[in-house]
Amino acid sequence: MNETPSARAILSGQQPAFAISTRGLAKSFGTLRAVDGIDLDVPRGMIFAILGPNGAGKTTLMRMLATLTKPDAGTATVMGHDLVSAPQTVRGSIAMTGQFASLDEDLTGRENLVLISRLWGFRGGQAKARADELLAAFDLADAAGKQVKDYSGGMRRRLDIAASLIVTPGVLFLDEPTTGLDPKARQGVWRIIRALAATGVTVLLTTQYLDEADQLAARIVVIDHGRKIAEGTSRELKAATGSGFLHIALADPNQIDQAERLLAEKLDGTVQRGVEGGRLSVMAGSAQAASEALAALIEAGIEPADFSMGSPSLDEVFFALTGGPADQHANTDNPA
Repeated sequence: MNETPSARAILSGQQPAFAISTRGLAKSFGTLRAVDGIDLDVPRGMIFAILGPNGAGKTTLMRMLATLTKPDAGTATVMGHDLVSAPQTVRGSIAMTGQFASLDEDLTGRENLVLISRLWGFRGGQAKARADELLAAFDLADAAGKQVKDYSGGMRRRLDIAASLIVTPGVLFLDEPTTGLDPKARQGVWRIIRALAATGVTVLLTTQYLDEADQLAARIVVIDHGRKIAEGTSRELKAATGSGFLHIALADPNQIDQAERLLAEKLDGTVQRGVEGGRLSVMAGSAQAASEALAALIEAGIEPADFSMGSPSLDEVFFALTGGPADQHANTDNPA
């Protein structure tokens, strides 16, 4: 995707050290402290993920950075521009794609992009050329003449992101970019996000999918109850949680309740259930402790179909940090 003249203007000149920098950023809704003193430093050109339980403050934080919600306290700059004193300048350097497509379903894909291009100041011929360029880049050229209401979920999501890139931004905010998409469509959106970062666009995303953060993000922040509780690369977060995890797949998934109680007793820890039935994970600490726990399962008539020792998954890190598994935390921040 080529940069437009407007994008070059946004990205020209002396660049700030960080695309996004915040200190003590806070927002309350009545007595609810939705965001409570968040510090962030997001390097330019990085894919940066924000994770947290439902209501942790992820969407509120993103809305503040996109100038849609005014902070109550703290400071923040986006592409070197102050969030509060220069909101219009900030808006000129960012784009945002929310959780739901902001498209006119009665218009075709091309008509949507031409309309948005015109709103950005492109003239007729330029607007059509930019629309066609984006349709080709997002593999939507064959569907350009179809009404958006006839698009699949993945096609709508790609078109929605394309609409955010009429003028290439310095920072792209993506709020749960692949929610509701099938695996193939998710992979397609992931390729787009990686390609954008490779051109120098900074991508800040929230996601409810732990594997998405693991696959995409160079750095991850975990927030809970409005506060930042951890930050690092996926590998750093896993290392901080511990490496001695026992992973077990049961031969009989119906024995999972009994196995969970026994493992919790023997290893004195919280046992996490996997997304697939009959899978359990728990911090064992040592191979000897894991062996004793496995022996106790077998003695109780519970047969492991498979087991291994290793580092935690990002899902297990999430559980350890927030006190609950990711599949209980579908991100519907409201309003936080």
